[in-house]
Amino acid sequence: MPAKRELTMRQIRQMLRLARDGVSAREIGRTLGVARSTIQDNLNRARAAGLSWPLPGELTDDALEQRLFARAGVRRGFRRRAEPDWASLACELKRPGVNLTVLWEEYREVHPDGYGYSRFCDLYREFERRLTACHDIQTFEITMSKRHHRMQIV
Repeated sequence: MPAKRELTMRQIRQMLRLARDGVSAREIGRTLGVARSTIQDNLNRARAAGLSWPLPGELTDDALEQRLFARAGVRRGFRRRAEPDWASLACELKRPGVNLTVLWEEYREVHPDGYGYSRFCDLYREFERRLTACHDIQTFEITMSKRHHRMQIV
């Protein structure tokens, strides 16, 4: 579960120090001006990363952030589950009788551990928005180049 509000590395260090001193998550939250749930989430992240106070002196803020917030085993920009070919799905959706439910069912037959239906639909809509934005930019550029060309002829 992602943190409700991002803490600075200084706040995270202070949070770990206070937690080691036995201060409750509620009190740490009051001290740092954040919600108790944010403190609990970050303490859980620290515990999962094997971090406790005192932190090693050579641990930089970047290294601390990487250890707390990097998803284990997943490189940045990559998803954990098998990705369908969104472009081919967009073409398939144009055929009669094909909808996202049918495409998702076919996807799950091939990838049983794949995305659930709602996440599959969210990712498809995200792809669709990127495609629409790209198409809009290309259309705008073509329109502008035609206008510029007409202005030069006249």
